[in-house]
Order: sequence, then structure tokens, then C-alpha cells
Amino acid sequence: MSTSTTSAPPGTQDPPPARAAPRRGRRAPARAGWRRALRRDWQLYSLAVLPLLFFLVFRYLPMIGNVIAFRRFEPGGSMFGEEWVGLRYVQMFLNDPTFWQVFRNTLWIGGLTLLFCFPIPIVLALLLNEVRRRSLKRFVQSVSYLPHFLSIVIVAGITMQMLASDGPVNHVLGRLGHEPIRFIQEPEWFRTIYVGSEIWQTAGWGTILYLAALTTIDEDLYEAARIDGANRWQQIWHVTLPGIRPTMMTLLILNVGTFMAVGFEKVLLLYNPLTYPTADVISTYVYRSGVESNSFSYAAAIGLFEAIIGLVLITSANQLSRRAVGTSLW
Repeated sequence: MSTSTTSAPPGTQDPPPARAAPRRGRRAPARAGWRRALRRDWQLYSLAVLPLLFFLVFRYLPMIGNVIAFRRFEPGGSMFGEEWVGLRYVQMFLNDPTFWQVFRNTLWIGGLTLLFCFPIPIVLALLLNEVRRRSLKRFVQSVSYLPHFLSIVIVAGITMQMLASDGPVNHVLGRLGHEPIRFIQEPEWFRTIYVGSEIWQTAGWGTILYLAALTTIDEDLYEAARIDGANRWQQIWHVTLPGIRPTMMTLLILNVGTFMAVGFEKVLLLYNPLTYPTADVISTYVYRSGVESNSFSYAAAIGLFEAIIGLVLITSANQLSRRAVGTSLW
């Protein structure tokens, strides 16, 4: 017997097989891949343990102590304060004329530091990039890098010895017929001294990132610029600076984020009661209020205020950089 088969009418096709519904839990393969990578490269991941512990112990856990900015803290009592006082300490420093003088000093010193210490490494890196003699380039790099490896105590000591009443600077001024200047005791000289020492200590080291960024610029861009008739200054303006712009913006955002945290150690070593009107900044004022005067809650409130301003500054700078040049930290 023969079985008859029926064929589908012309112009029709069998419907495609139904696709299986997507499975949930797609994170499982990714999680398995992460575990496989951890087992394979555990030696590399283990290098991050100590830095993570450092930030956890010395950066994140101390944030819990900010609660004493809203509680009355007494030495020897509870670690989180004795009683809730709300915004009492915030109102205290907002109504304190000394705090606003310190706040203005912080803005002045931070602004001058950002104005001078940020562009000078860029200029130095561009000049070193134009040096063709390798021996001269290495010598300049070594000399400019050296101050970075000196401790802040040594830098402050050198600065004070150079500018002392019987120091080399006043000795030269005396040879020129000028009366000795008390640089360390005069309030109007402190900002110049601080910014000058900061430039000397950080300018050379700051060029490292820019020199590394310069090596990533395509040489064909310079060749095309030369073919178009661009001179060296035009090549720097139209090729070099745009090439290192992401690095510049990243470092600018980081510098803006630390705008309020002016170098505590150097200011503490260089200033004295005679220079308080121009030298006292928020960090040193917090130190004297908290450690020397035992007003820990008052100092915590000021420190929290400074941290909030820094957070606002770095967030604003990041958003502005993203919208202006398309480069940001996050």
C-alpha cells in the first residue's frame, strides 16, 4: 500500500520554530568568568589588598567620626559623643570672624597654587619635548625631579634658612644696598614664599605624566602640519596641546578637588603667629582647634564643611569638563 502525502499550497511556508525565551540569570557566566580570572591571576589581585585596606582603614572608617560634628564630644567619653546638639557647632564657626579670615586665606593660597603650579609643569614638559640633546634633557629632568623626593620638613627647612634675616637671600640684598627683609615674619610675604616653594618642589615631578602623554601623539600629525606650512609654535598649539588635553583636564579636575585642602604640613612648618593673618588656612585652624584646644566637635564640623566644598568643586569640575571637552573622571 502506498501512503499519500499532501503538499502545502504554493506560496506558503512553514512557520519558523518558536525561539526559546531568554533565560534569566545571565550573570552566572560573567560571574564564572570573573572567578576563573581570579583563580588564574590571583597574584596580581593580591597586590591590591594592601591599598584597599589602607583606604578602608584610613579613609573610609574615619568618616564615621564625622558624627561628632553634631554631637558634644568630651575626651575620655563615648567615641560618638555624649549628646546630640544638632547644628550648634556649624552655627559657631559660621558666626566666627576668625573662621572667615581663615576661609579667605585658604581661597587665596589655593587659587594662587592652582594658577601657578598647574600650568608650569605643562610648559616645562613642552620645553623638554623640544630638546634634542638627550644628555641635556636627562640633566634637566633629574634636576627638576630631585625636589620631589625631599620631605616637606627638609623643603621647609631649606626655605627658612634661605630666607632668614642672615640667610643667603638677604646677604645678596645687602650686597645690592638693600636693607634685610624679614621674609618669614612678614605676613605679606607668606603667600609668595609658599607658592614659590610649591612650584620648586612639584613642577618637575608634574611633567612626568605630560611627557608620557606626549609620546602617544601620532608623528603623522606633525608631518601633516609641516606639510601645511605650520611652524613649531603652530604645531604645539594645534597638535601637541590637543593631544595632551585629556591628561590636562584629568589633572585639573584632581587639583580642583584638592583646592580647599591646601598643603597642611608645609603651612604648619612655615607659618608663625606673626603670619597668621595671611598664612592660617582651614586645615591648620582645624588642627589648632581640635588637637591643641580639645574642641574636637567644633573642628569636626569645620572639617566636614571643607569636605563638602571639595566634593562640590570636584563634581562641578568633572561635569564642566565633560560638557566642554568630553573628558571626565567618571
